[in-house]
Amino acid sequence: MALLADPDAPTEIAQRMAQMLPDRLAERSGHGRRFDVEVVSEPFTAGTEDLSTLTRRIMDRGSEGNWDIVVALTDLPLHSHGRKLVVDLSHEHGLALLSLPTLGGFRLQTRARQAVEEAVLSLAGLQGTGAEGPPGSQPLRGPFIGRLAPIHPGQIGEEEIADLRYVVSGPRGYLRVLGGMVRANRPWRLVPGLSKALAAALATGAVATVNSTIWNLATSLSTPRLVIAMVGSVALMIGWLIVDANLWHRTDEVSPEARKRAALYNASTIVTVGIGVIVCYVGLMLINLVCALFILNDRVFASTTRTPPHVTEYWTLAWFVAPVATVGGALGSGLESDEAIRAAAYSKREQERRRVLQDEHGD
Repeated sequence: MALLADPDAPTEIAQRMAQMLPDRLAERSGHGRRFDVEVVSEPFTAGTEDLSTLTRRIMDRGSEGNWDIVVALTDLPLHSHGRKLVVDLSHEHGLALLSLPTLGGFRLQTRARQAVEEAVLSLAGLQGTGAEGPPGSQPLRGPFIGRLAPIHPGQIGEEEIADLRYVVSGPRGYLRVLGGMVRANRPWRLVPGLSKALAAALATGAVATVNSTIWNLATSLSTPRLVIAMVGSVALMIGWLIVDANLWHRTDEVSPEARKRAALYNASTIVTVGIGVIVCYVGLMLINLVCALFILNDRVFASTTRTPPHVTEYWTLAWFVAPVATVGGALGSGLESDEAIRAAAYSKREQERRRVLQDEHGD
């Protein structure tokens, strides 16, 4: 069998999974069966999100590799009849297509392994044992489709190749997919990806830390005003990155399904960029606090602010300088190319999907 995985995160998940999958499948299937697992990394979702097209690509790739079973993994959110697709199975052709974002943002490796195990056992069982009933008549089992998971069987069209489908729906399903999309984007990569913005923020913070006017403002501001400054600067940075790098997803389609899909993509963008900016903000606060503790002269600070310098005053100063530095970072992000920001904010598959959409709008 083969694990056909999109590059980047799906390939990493497939490679880790392949180390334990043969033994687990052999143990669970019984009858002395042996499973040879091969990982193939290639962008099988390039240029399309259409399920029929993806299924045909997987079939063709399976025929070329001469595998009995092919399980395809992608980090793109796929849709079927207005629902978010979890997994498609075709017992006749021995293939399965798994959309990783629908498994959520937590315990992704474990959930993906459980889903692949159930899919492979279902495909192998019906192929090898001649189980009674039409293909796909036996539902999948396992914890990934348990009672607490918002996963249930989905509708299949008459002309579709799949004979068994699972989807997610409802508010819990929406949040699950959103978490999976944010996880696929890896928001922690936004921090090192915005090197010029960080350099501008650190420079602004260093200058503000030794500015006596900033000292007086920091000691005179109340906590609510500091909170407003913090929230405002973070929101400004998020909005600036999204607008400046053109990260907002727009659709020309007027159908409710297309609008919901666009809203989901934009929500994942806001959360992804938001997490990255918050991590940057916390880092700036800590760096500013360390700088204040080591650089500022207690006597000069006390004579200027007429307040004895204690840890509280230093913390308040760092708290106030962080929004100022964040605004400086927002201005510095203008020096970053749009491609660099997209590379830091999105997975490779999502970058390619947005590039295709831009080309279509350009045409």
